Amino acid sequence: MTVKLDYIKIDDVEILSGRKVNFQLSYQTFGQDYKNFPVVVINHSLTGNSNVSGENGWWNDLVGADKLIDTNKYAIIAFNIPGNSFGEEVNDFLEDLVLGDVAKAFNKAIYELGISRVHSLIGGSVGGGLVWEMGALNPNLFENLIPVAADYKSSDWLLANTHLQSKLLENSSDPIVDARIHAMLTYRNPISLNKRFQNQTEGKTKKVTNWLDFHGKILKQRFELEAYKTMNKFLSSIDIETYSNKKIEDLIKEINANIHIISIDTDLLFTDYELNETYKKLNLIKNNVYYYKIRSDHGHDAFFIEFSQIQDFLKRVFNK
Repeated sequence: MTVKLDYIKIDDVEILSGRKVNFQLSYQTFGQDYKNFPVVVINHSLTGNSNVSGENGWWNDLVGADKLIDTNKYAIIAFNIPGNSFGEEVNDFLEDLVLGDVAKAFNKAIYELGISRVHSLIGGSVGGGLVWEMGALNPNLFENLIPVAADYKSSDWLLANTHLQSKLLENSSDPIVDARIHAMLTYRNPISLNKRFQNQTEGKTKKVTNWLDFHGKILKQRFELEAYKTMNKFLSSIDIETYSNKKIEDLIKEINANIHIISIDTDLLFTDYELNETYKKLNLIKNNVYYYKIRSDHGHDAFFIEFSQIQDFLKRVFNK
């Protein structure tokens, strides 16, 4: 598959460490001309990329002609998170970055493209964390912030899991495969695996272990070790309070956008309890914060699966 990427250079971005760096970013556009139509920005997840629609598009069920995010009505932009290895850009300072730095670069790129207002910013998992970070940094840029299966901070539980991921990526003899196997156990949950495999065997091994090995090998074929390390670090660094040096309550007061929080009832990574607590806290401050719960056996990965529920939640946002 050949994907056409566009590139943009963003100079003099002061990152959290105090350093000024020049970002090279790659991105894709879909649908209408972003200079003349409402803009939707989509952030990808940990092993994802900018290819959200069309051939091998990872969100084809939601993004396309006559779909929820309708390419007949909207101009869609998806940036590649630096270090995800999808494009050919070179940023030799990745080890110094946190996710807030990426948010700052993405927002600056949006302005550089001549866009002063974004209809909706949406993303899941680490892409949802990036939604929180971008919205906090430029509170008047977005009309709708839609973090899916993501919170405004990395919880202790998330930090524990990314710490184990880091250990596997650094020390395993087969790091991508082993880290992916562990990750799949946080992306799904016991209900999903027990219902699917029912302790069945396949040859001399259990179906569930074959399934896990398969996912590890597939990722190894398309993803680079350094990309995995970088993206895992970004997942662990979601923290809009530290980046902005403000409490969440003060940040929310500044954000004019509607905030649509989408949770998953069986999510083990960003738990429904955690996201509901965030909603209750923010709802005391803002009257345009909304909370939706995907009901699914599939855990964190449900935002790749439960498309009809997401469409029902967001149809009024996208006038469907």
